[in-house]
Amino acid sequence: MKMKIQWAVYFLLCTFLAQGQFVKSHGALKVMGTQLTDQNGQDVMLRGMSFGWHSMWPRFYNKEAVAWLHKDWKVNVVRAAMGVEHGENFYLENPEFSKAKIKAVIEGAIAEDIYVIIDWHSHNINLEEAKVFFAEMSQTYGQYPNVIYEIFNEPDYETWPEIKAYSEAVIKVIRANDPNNIILVGSPRWDQDVNLPAEDPIKGYANLMYTMHFYAGTHKKWLRDRTDEALAKGLPIFVSESAGMEATGDGSLDYAEWQLFIDWMESRKISWITWSVSDKEETCSVLQKSAASTGKWKAKDLKASGIKTRDYLRQLNKGNN
Repeated sequence: MKMKIQWAVYFLLCTFLAQGQFVKSHGALKVMGTQLTDQNGQDVMLRGMSFGWHSMWPRFYNKEAVAWLHKDWKVNVVRAAMGVEHGENFYLENPEFSKAKIKAVIEGAIAEDIYVIIDWHSHNINLEEAKVFFAEMSQTYGQYPNVIYEIFNEPDYETWPEIKAYSEAVIKVIRANDPNNIILVGSPRWDQDVNLPAEDPIKGYANLMYTMHFYAGTHKKWLRDRTDEALAKGLPIFVSESAGMEATGDGSLDYAEWQLFIDWMESRKISWITWSVSDKEETCSVLQKSAASTGKWKAKDLKASGIKTRDYLRQLNKGNN
């Protein structure tokens, strides 16, 4: 009996340690075909939360909020969405403030041993500014396997040739400092037209993935079908932003369609991020105004989207974060 108890304690301890060492367990990520894999070549799925624009909700950009999302929501990845052009103290206006906020989330994720997406959160091409920013980020954090670079959030009216040329220039800067970590490339029309890069992908670089974004109240089976066609052509897909309401970020939650998207991503092992850790009076902000800046949120601090997203993450990342 004593031996059985000792083995039970040992098993529980190992499980606890494994859950607290996600990056240590999976290491440097890589793309094999269309699948995100870990250092051992095993398929891996990242599921987590995006912070809202740092220039609108800077109060949540701290290591304590990251730690709470890991501990309580069971995320294995967070996304630091640096507002490039909008809000207050946005990057083009105040780069030092902006970088400090982003670095707080990056370093919080590294401390928690989870992955982190450094997101250039813009709808427009700002090539020279992006090159400077990602040169610094890749020099500072490129040695950490935790880091993923998202170099263009939701291009809107840019053509794929324009996005491709921009992306190739930024990728070149990152790869000079960081030859291996995953880079996420934006797709035209708010990350809907994944069919276009599928026909003409970027060549000459490894570990690239392409972003698709969905909002279940607006986007339906047609977007899943389009993405399936891109996957069939060999395009690796990462859903770096998603949620259950309309694409405006507001309106009712479409629970049924959201579940269809979740089931679809799970069946294809597509990693996904939900938008967003913020407290705006809109459906997609997962927090109420009562929510503390540093986590430890109670049920009363969560909106319906927050309650549902937390449930998804706790269920699907159980024993795997």
